[in-house]
This record gives sequence, structure tokens and C-alpha cells, in this order.
Amino acid sequence: MRTRVLITVDTEFTIGGAFDSPNGTAEPIGTQNVLCAIDGVSEGLGFILDTLGTHSLAASFFVETMQTAYFGDGPMRAVVELIRSSDHDIQLHLHPVWTYFEESDWRRRLAVEAPSDELCGRPIDLLVSWMHRGIATFERWGLHSPVAMRAGNLRADRNVYRAMSMTGIKLGSNIGRGVFEPAEPALRFNGGIHRIEGITELPVLTYVGMQWPRRRLKSLTITGTSTAELIHLLEHAHRLAHPCVVLLTHCHEFVKRRLPSAIERNELTRSRLRELCRFLSNRSDRFEVTTMAAMAKANEPPPSHLDPLFEVPTPLALRRMIENKLNDYGMSRQGA
Repeated sequence: MRTRVLITVDTEFTIGGAFDSPNGTAEPIGTQNVLCAIDGVSEGLGFILDTLGTHSLAASFFVETMQTAYFGDGPMRAVVELIRSSDHDIQLHLHPVWTYFEESDWRRRLAVEAPSDELCGRPIDLLVSWMHRGIATFERWGLHSPVAMRAGNLRADRNVYRAMSMTGIKLGSNIGRGVFEPAEPALRFNGGIHRIEGITELPVLTYVGMQWPRRRLKSLTITGTSTAELIHLLEHAHRLAHPCVVLLTHCHEFVKRRLPSAIERNELTRSRLRELCRFLSNRSDRFEVTTMAAMAKANEPPPSHLDPLFEVPTPLALRRMIENKLNDYGMSRQGA
């Protein structure tokens, strides 16, 4: 039995400090937050597409739609065309914080309240309206209706799943305990395949990154997980016949920002994605790289009866901590 692996990419623009700049000197960042162009070359999305293409692997891109409240359809539509031209899967991502820009007095409002970017804790009718809005945006972009959704910041509750069932979205990837611990214990899944309110949930894999001085839960990401840890977790999942492993990354994680207007390649994260893709391509007898769309088309995947919490060996965790710290200071070695 092969373990299914889903490489998922949150594809989104950023507020860029606009909410912290009442005089309007800071503005949201659009396409550059996804393309991450350096000297005319896309080191974000372009690098991801090239790397996946080299190894003939497919990924699911969760494309954020509520930014149209500020940018309109054009900028992200162009991004979607790049992804679609490479035959990758495109699914729905929602960050409701963008709706603040629809109010003419949003600056005054934010002067007295903190912006909220959570789907959890919202009434069902509001969630349904936001999801329908995202589906309508997909239609304007010429895409099929999404069959899967990811909540912004991986913050979800049962109402999110109830709203999904009311809008025809079949799959969720809304849980990542290393990013956000759901308030409801029944939603604290570590990985695998689960059913919540009739929706199939495929959580981003959660694992223990370090036991000392306290147990630290981490979500499986390119930035937060070293190559050695990635391979260890995948091999462990296969040994346990784990049904699937979901990994999360973002386009902007493959560059580093040095100055407000200057970026450079992030050689550490680039090497991790390359090594992951090489490993999965060479181990196709044990791992099947698939997408959310393919999972939705397959027969209903059985829910996981067990939900193990994986752990990486302490030496690997320590090595990753050193790698990341050196990389933060610009001293990482290429190919680490």
C-alpha cells in the first residue's frame, strides 16, 4: 500500500502592514507576494512550478479569493492562469480580513478594534455567504467550482464544516495543530483522514518537534521542517500504513526579505523542496503524490481509525533548529 502525499501551497496576497499605517504609507502587496520576482525571475511561484515540473509531481494550490475586495479580479486571475497552465490542482482559500477594505471608514474602525482574520467563531450564514463568494470568484476566473477548502490561518470550528456542507465543498484541510489548536478537542486531529459534519478533513500533519523543555507540536511545512525530518516522517507514515500525509507551504517562503523593498533567494527552503520532490519521485513504489481534486474524485476515503502523533528524533530537531537559525542570519550553506 502506497502512502498518499499531498503537497499543498497557500497562494495569497498580504495586507503588508496597511492596517498598522493609519496615514496610508503602507499598502497591501499583491502579485509580488506570490511571484517573488528577482531580476524578472519568479523565485516564489515560478520556482515551485519549475521544481514540481522537473519531477512530474502535482500539487494543490489553495488560492485566496477575498483579496479581491482590495485588488479586484485581475492580479490573482493572472496567477491562476500560471498555475492552471502547469496542470495543477486549484482549490479555495479564505482570509476574511480583506473584507475590511470594503468599508469606507475601515481606518477609523481599525483604530478602535483589532482586525479579525478567523473563520472560526462566525455564524453559519456568514460563512456560507463567504464561501459562495469564493465559488463565484472561481467561476469568474474560469475555474471549476472548488471541491476543497482551507480556512485562513488554519482556524476552523464545526460551523466551518457545516457551512462547507451547505455549499457543496467536499474536502477540507483546515486543521494544523502546530499552527492553531482547535478549541473543540474533537477536532484536534494529527493527520490522516477524518469526517467532520459530513466533510472529509485531511489535516496538515502534526508532529512533535521537540520534547524538551516542553513538548512542542509542529505542522509539516517546508520552512519549519528540515529535509531529514521530512524524510523521517514520511518513512514512518509508510511503515504505519498511514493513509495520507499533507504538507503545507507558501509561495513567499522561498525568498527572504532583507529590506522593505529587497528580497533574495532562500537557499535553505529551496533545497528542502528540491530534496522532497526528488525523494518522492524516487520512492514512487511507496508514496503516491496526489491532489485534493483526485481525493475528491476517488471513492469515499475511509476515515482514520487511529490518529498517531509522530515524533522526530531529538538530533534531527536540533539540527533543524540550527539550520533555521543560521538561515535567518544569512549563513546557511547551500544544499543543507
